[in-house]
Amino acid sequence: MPELPEVETTLRGIEPHIINKKIDNIIIRQPQLRWKVPVSQLKKNLPESKFLSINRRAKYLFLNLKKGSLLIHLGMSGSLRLVNKNTKLEKHDHIDILFKNNHILRYNDPRRFGSFLWAQDPE
Repeated sequence: MPELPEVETTLRGIEPHIINKKIDNIIIRQPQLRWKVPVSQLKKNLPESKFLSINRRAKYLFLNLKKGSLLIHLGMSGSLRLVNKNTKLEKHDHIDILFKNNHILRYNDPRRFGSFLWAQDPE
């Protein structure tokens, strides 16, 4: 399981690249992680929105939009990477958040112990 410094490093690494960038789409290749990914809620709420802020509570990342928050836990072996649209998929790339600027926030997790959840009010 990632330690708190790894989660904080992930937050700081992705923050300048995703804040106030318009989301084009979300692609979910594997909807069964630790808990079932709420596909319909994510497809309804993420496209055409922007992440306004990102913060961390314990080992969860909160990616906040006007409509609610995307909660991400990396699990034991998960990672978030920023790639461009031409980057080749790897075996365990489960979820892509595509931005209008052709960047992708890609979630990779060989063990599938991580989670993507949706909350109207994460408090």
